[in-house]
Amino acid sequence: MIDATDSQMATLADLVESLAAADATVNAMMAARDGLLALAGRMAVDIAKQGDHSDGGDMTMRTVAAEIGQRLRVSDRTVERRIAEASCLVDGFPTVWAAQGAGRIAAAHAHVIIETGAQLIDAVQRDAYAAAVLPLAEVESPNRLRPLARRIVERFQELPVDDRHRQARSQRRVWARDQDDAMADLTLHGPAVLVHAMMDRLSQMAHEIRSENLRAAKEARVIDGDFTPDARSVDEIRADLLADLVLTGSPAGHDIADGLLGEIRGRIEITVPVMTLMGQDLGANAGHRDSPPSSKRSETKRATAGTPDIDARSLSEERSDETKRPTIDGLPPAILDGAVPIDARTARLLAGTTPGWDRVLTHPVSGAVLAADRYRPPEQLKRHLRARDQRCRFPTCGLAARKCDLDHNDAASTGGSTSEGNLSAFCRRHHTLKHASPWHVRHRSGGLLEWTSPTGRTYLDTPPPPNTVVFTSETSEPCDSVEIFVDRVRAPF
Repeated sequence: MIDATDSQMATLADLVESLAAADATVNAMMAARDGLLALAGRMAVDIAKQGDHSDGGDMTMRTVAAEIGQRLRVSDRTVERRIAEASCLVDGFPTVWAAQGAGRIAAAHAHVIIETGAQLIDAVQRDAYAAAVLPLAEVESPNRLRPLARRIVERFQELPVDDRHRQARSQRRVWARDQDDAMADLTLHGPAVLVHAMMDRLSQMAHEIRSENLRAAKEARVIDGDFTPDARSVDEIRADLLADLVLTGSPAGHDIADGLLGEIRGRIEITVPVMTLMGQDLGANAGHRDSPPSSKRSETKRATAGTPDIDARSLSEERSDETKRPTIDGLPPAILDGAVPIDARTARLLAGTTPGWDRVLTHPVSGAVLAADRYRPPEQLKRHLRARDQRCRFPTCGLAARKCDLDHNDAASTGGSTSEGNLSAFCRRHHTLKHASPWHVRHRSGGLLEWTSPTGRTYLDTPPPPNTVVFTSETSEPCDSVEIFVDRVRAPF
């Protein structure tokens, strides 16, 4: 900045102040939104108290969350979580909420404070904790505030750390979150000792492999100048080791009466355009997008995809002998669980090892499912519907159809037919919402579903384009071994 003029420095100073003012306004508006969400939560509780509900008002809260979620175009599960978080802030830590509303702290500071103090049950203790930590929140960043808040909250804890840890252990879990570029995150929340021990073991193994790779590469260069070394970083090796251990290992001490858990194989659902499956160069059609569609029906197929004979390392590295293929008309090479794009090579590996196929015929222009081989109820009709819907048909919900119920739109008990035009895939949450709340759905032409909310608003849900190959769960057994599959998945592209 030594070359900056006085005018530029003055402009920068004004810019900094303007950004600070804008940030304070944003945080104040977020506090206002939390107030509205907390009010919605109170309203749901009040409505539930007006009747006799065996579920403790859970369905009322779901109904309110769904109403808000559709208007905001976010999942009702997300809204329900936001209501809970907002209620904790507004009702449990009112002074923290007020500080955020006044622009004295950011929403990130408020999140650290309530997350750290969430175990304080007594209101007096919570207020004392908030009073002690707020002055620090006004001068420190959220990252620096967190360890300070943890030290402060210990002064107000009613239970010793051993008892709190015993309770916290019941919250251990594992979950997956999809990311861009055919990637995803797998997160484990568990006892700190075990998590750090797992990380340390993975790190030790990764460093051993890395050292061995470097030694082998050094020796090979002396003998063979064309040798291609294993160039994976320690982070990449750690990730590959974890995939190997989870997908190919057998848990200790968790055997069940019907057999060994080590025999269980992971199952996934893949949607693959037929050109990708055939391995043709999709770029060849790039100049012909304006040509009229064929008058013939498009043919697609379905199959079961377990984790067959392939080794995990194959999917995580580049391979020069594999042709890189672009997409057709902007469609991704393949889709995992109806939502997550994956690379074409992985899709072909799965397709080549799957034990069974179903053919699905689609309309050449609209892509609507016309028929499926063995189209006889009930099992073949289920396959047909899951090929069409691919996900839950409640707007904003993305749960894969293979995990959903197939429900009659017009109840069978009142004459509704068990047919394509009267069946749709709904996850258990929205299946229950459809029958136990004022939400109503009407089946329209073209697979459209029209939902009407309790306040009278209407929302349309359109099925995703189905001109694809879809892998679904079937009764056939997956391949006996996953080691080779895991290795091929990680192999260079």
